[in-house]
Amino acid sequence: MKIHPLPPPKEPTGLGKLPAARWFLVTGTAAGVTFVAGVVIIMAMTARTAELNPRPEVGAQLDRLTVALIVVFVLLLACGVGLALIVRHAVLKPIAQLTEQVRTVAGGDFDHALHVDRPAELAELSSHIDSMRARIVSAWRTASDQTEELRRSNGELEQFAYVASHDLQEPLRKVASFTQMLEQRYGEQLDERARQYIHYAVDGAKRMQLLINDLLDFSRVGRVTGEKAEIESVELLDRAMENLAATIEDTAATVTRDELPRVTGNELQLTQLFQNLIENAVKFRSEEPPRVHIGARQVGEMWEFSCADNGIGVESKYADRIFLIFQRLHPRDVYPGTGIGLALCRKIVEYHGGQLWLDGDTDGHGATFRWTLPAAGGEG
Repeated sequence: MKIHPLPPPKEPTGLGKLPAARWFLVTGTAAGVTFVAGVVIIMAMTARTAELNPRPEVGAQLDRLTVALIVVFVLLLACGVGLALIVRHAVLKPIAQLTEQVRTVAGGDFDHALHVDRPAELAELSSHIDSMRARIVSAWRTASDQTEELRRSNGELEQFAYVASHDLQEPLRKVASFTQMLEQRYGEQLDERARQYIHYAVDGAKRMQLLINDLLDFSRVGRVTGEKAEIESVELLDRAMENLAATIEDTAATVTRDELPRVTGNELQLTQLFQNLIENAVKFRSEEPPRVHIGARQVGEMWEFSCADNGIGVESKYADRIFLIFQRLHPRDVYPGTGIGLALCRKIVEYHGGQLWLDGDTDGHGATFRWTLPAAGGEG
């Protein structure tokens, strides 16, 4: 299996720049020079002693000492050569093999097995690394299969979205329009119960159309979107309030705001975010005229926005439930809607790398929703 190579390793610093083989070479060279110097010094001292014409018994003792020193030096030389061979074949060569194998894997060939026979420590290390490589490859293949399945599922979802937006909506429009035409043409012949049945049919078709449109909006987030760009959030708010102008006027709502920042995001989706939150604040109003305030404060590299109202509030135990799709806290005949609005808002915010949450327990004292969005240009 070939995948993109890993990034290059970090450059070593200080004495770590010198490879292990160089350390052994330098140490071996120093030991060799010391050994030769010792041999030369001993030979020079022996020759100097012989020139002094020592007594026979002293000379014999010196000869035995010379032989012993020669044997010791030969043994030291043999040990040095043996140690060098051991280091070369038992340490340096396996390290080089493991390094080459790791370099091959890092180059993108993740099916390349890692294995060295010696020494025991390197054999154990290579076994652990190879086991880790195998688990990573297995997880990567599983993720690839899941990604392919997700891609296929998304393709089917896009086909469903097309069907829902065209083939399903047209029959619903016919049901609603022809039912209304039936009422207009034969209205005088229908009793009150028949008119009520017609009203239920028309209302059901219209609610189904609204639900389909909301589901399409929910499915498009993160898939069918425009480019992200730097946007003045005050312009998004103004556009959302223009879309809600009739609702705001009918309910005598007041919408105020702080100085709003410039953010990075998708213009259409963020406008929809402001619009849905303000519309919710107006919908779930108390007996007083709705008052909505949009605030903003900087938190690191993100801007934290807030939408506070004086409505009926939300109990803290429902703080997570309200963001689930189709989850409603109130009957449909009291507060109309499809139950998708807040789920759509959270999906939009998370698509932009932020979070959306209900701020604390505001039961009976209004509700405050807070969300974060990335600052324009990475300002922080």
